[in-house]
Amino acid sequence: MSKLNKKKIFNDPIYGFITINHDIIFDLIEHPYFQRLRRIKQLGMTHLVYPGALHTRFHHAIGTMHLMQKAIEVIRSKGHSITDEEAEGVSIAILLHDIGHGPFSHALEHSIVYGISHEEISTLFMDELNKKFKGKLDLALKIFRNEYKKKFLYQLVSSQLDMDRIDYLKRDSFYSGVSEGVVNTDRLITMLNVKDDELAIEEKGIYSVEQFIIARRLMYWQVYLHKTVLAAENLLVNILRRAKELALNDEDLFCTPALKEFLYNKHDLQSFKNNPKLLKKFAELDDIDIMASIKIWKTHSDKTLSMLCKMLVNRDLFKIKIQRKKFDKIELIEISEKIKSNLKLSNDEIPYFVFQNSIINNAYNPKMDNINILLKNGETLDIKEAADTFSISALATPVKKWFLCFPKY
Repeated sequence: MSKLNKKKIFNDPIYGFITINHDIIFDLIEHPYFQRLRRIKQLGMTHLVYPGALHTRFHHAIGTMHLMQKAIEVIRSKGHSITDEEAEGVSIAILLHDIGHGPFSHALEHSIVYGISHEEISTLFMDELNKKFKGKLDLALKIFRNEYKKKFLYQLVSSQLDMDRIDYLKRDSFYSGVSEGVVNTDRLITMLNVKDDELAIEEKGIYSVEQFIIARRLMYWQVYLHKTVLAAENLLVNILRRAKELALNDEDLFCTPALKEFLYNKHDLQSFKNNPKLLKKFAELDDIDIMASIKIWKTHSDKTLSMLCKMLVNRDLFKIKIQRKKFDKIELIEISEKIKSNLKLSNDEIPYFVFQNSIINNAYNPKMDNINILLKNGETLDIKEAADTFSISALATPVKKWFLCFPKY
């Protein structure tokens, strides 16, 4: 293919026209591993609450690459050296940062495979692609693993003010219609700078950072941790948990070949290392495998699986209560007994229908890494110290809540 053909343009509803700066980026986007992201929704079951939230991981990955290209231009314009090789490497790292996501993203992260995160699977995919592209991803992998000498490049990919977060807040806000999540991406990126090999935001951009952190807190309560979204995602998790339990007892379940591999076996990180073909199988998995199976499982002879699947397909979701403290054991027992009687369930089946769990909203975590504010005198301060609004200190405190799920009948 001619080089000219690789300079494609994407028309993005958030940023307008997005161009590709490196030939290899086009080749990676064309690869089946990356194209799979078109079949994985960015926000799992959120569309059951916000009908427009049907955008995909593909949308998001392209958006982060676009923001990365803008960030590189800004940092270079302020006198910091980023070579063409580094620009290409960091662009690849952000483009592929989510390539390891499985079906329904975070909802099923630990249901399909055991003790392995999507970041680890992303690294496996990147290693595999690096072989196919004859080592051209070496630098991208170093940056992705935080093994490269310029730390600020890694921070552009993974930190509390990385291109991933900036894009998903703006994109998820747009598609869900929740305007509280709107962040000024242009302002944030224009204010980027580097001090002592650390990413920083210039002092005049401080209010944009404050608004970014507040938007993050609000988006978590209103979208990512919305109580009906929690009800739907936990229902989905319980469906897979029940299906897995039946599969491991050699029950016959309808499955696509890719889903069968992960349903009937317990695969962990070591499994992927021992069996190189497993990654190819994982690459066949997407939202379609799960939903096709759930539609069929509605009529399965196992009562628990059948009921749970009908609830999800018909959007007859769990009733959910949320509060600051753990639910009283007596309340749990009373609800369990009522549901057990109404639905004629056994003691073993009840935990699939009545359960409690906790959620944490941590908008800004200074213990993880800082958002540095670069003052006019050349010093840097953490946003928590630099901000003149009390809200940032409050937002740095994690909020934990408990939720209780049970059927409406």
